[in-house]
Amino acid sequence: MSAHNNKGLDLLLALIKAWALLGGLLLLAVVLMTTYSTLAGFLISQPFPGDFELTQMGVAVAVFSFLPYCQLTFSNVSADIFTSRAGPVTVRNLNRLGSLIALFFSTFLIWRMYAGMLDYQIYREVTTILQIPLWYAFVPALFSLLLLLIASLITLRYPQGSINSPLTGI
Repeated sequence: MSAHNNKGLDLLLALIKAWALLGGLLLLAVVLMTTYSTLAGFLISQPFPGDFELTQMGVAVAVFSFLPYCQLTFSNVSADIFTSRAGPVTVRNLNRLGSLIALFFSTFLIWRMYAGMLDYQIYREVTTILQIPLWYAFVPALFSLLLLLIASLITLRYPQGSINSPLTGI
């Protein structure tokens, strides 16, 4: 049990971590499928049908799944040139600013990607070879953005370097 004694927060942190791990497994599956397709194409002239489609969708979903965890661990892009000589208060305030930007970014993307998903559903767009509806990839991406929004709120509350932060050691 963590020092902050907040089971709801612990559950959210565990969910975000598990979601990133699932994204890693998905990325591994894409790599294995691509390897198989390349070898099968070279050795027996029979690559995996639709491998490009699955790679596009799989990598997109995997990348989105990493965003919330990167936010929680303060692993998003930062300009060390500004923070290398800054004091702890300045770094904490810059982290809060970054969390606020991530919050607005995730909110905006949820809104626009949801609209895009609805368009793909209405027009029934599918991949060329496997005929997979394109909107399928939007569902886990939107869930990732929701988790990013939650992670942004958490890092606003507990910026990097906060005393008794539940994010220590995540």
